[in-house]
Amino acid sequence: MKIGYDAKRYYHNNTGLGNYSRTLINAIHTHYPKIDTKLYDEKALIRTFWMGHKAKEDGCVLFHGLSNELPRDINKVGIKSIVTMHDVAWRTFPRMYKPIDIFLYEQKYGWSAKHATHVICISESTKKDVMRFYGVPEERISVIYQPVQQLFYTQMEKQKAADIVKEYVDDDFILTVGSINARKNLLGMLKAYARLEKRPKFVVIGNGHEYRKLCEKFIAEKGLSNDVIIIDNIHEGYILQAFYTCAKVLMYPSYYEGFGLPVVEAALQHCPIITSNVSSLPEAAGAGAIQVAPNDIKTMASSLNRLLTDPQECTYLGQKAYEHATTHFNPEELTNDIYKLYNSIL
Repeated sequence: MKIGYDAKRYYHNNTGLGNYSRTLINAIHTHYPKIDTKLYDEKALIRTFWMGHKAKEDGCVLFHGLSNELPRDINKVGIKSIVTMHDVAWRTFPRMYKPIDIFLYEQKYGWSAKHATHVICISESTKKDVMRFYGVPEERISVIYQPVQQLFYTQMEKQKAADIVKEYVDDDFILTVGSINARKNLLGMLKAYARLEKRPKFVVIGNGHEYRKLCEKFIAEKGLSNDVIIIDNIHEGYILQAFYTCAKVLMYPSYYEGFGLPVVEAALQHCPIITSNVSSLPEAAGAGAIQVAPNDIKTMASSLNRLLTDPQECTYLGQKAYEHATTHFNPEELTNDIYKLYNSIL
């Protein structure tokens, strides 16, 4: 069985979409080596309008768009197709996007959801959004959670983690991981952090543009410049794992996520978590996380203070989070679900 994959993000993206592509392809190579995978990294016009023809010429019997998109010619060449929809944030959180970007995403991603043979959604929340916004019938959608990089399933020794982290921060710290934009709600986290009487450092791993400037202005106005550390150049999984291992708490009170990968990565390291009670995050976090409304700064701050002053609760919640992650996000089972879907479509 030869399967074609849109591998643009596999090769050129260091965050969520790229991690999904690499983790999935590597898992298929590990567990189903007889599948002949053909990875396509094409220029824009060929990728959009001619990649289906290339897959047909190469003998592919199925094409999987790994990041919301299929080539426009895929149905014309008679190859069955799957598209993985990660989120529809341009519809649920439009103020983050320029009108031209929303138009292009509708033309590419919305079209792909409507015309794919089958759609994979990486959470029940994303499934509901795809059905609501694009009218895709439920029988054409499968929820298969996003696999996590294999290294996160093996615990890192605490001393090794501490040695890695001390290159960046040498004190106790709260952690958040992800792009610095309005949807991720860093400003809300900073407002909660500023309410603490006794504060560890606050490490932010991620980068952004205009919204980052807004957050940095708040940091300066509240006199937090020596307490908040923004690190924008970490892409190696083992360094992230070290931060999750050493963090007192992971904060991830996002307004909207298609999945919430950092929540699962942190849970696999027994890290206690404060996250949102909206979109996909209750699925990713489970009962082992404290869930708050993303605009409820008071509850966010009191929850943070509670975890920072109660090590027993931290240990309990960290263990609960770990159990949820290992039960619901087993990489071999998720890969098997993908394999079974491939066979059912063919």
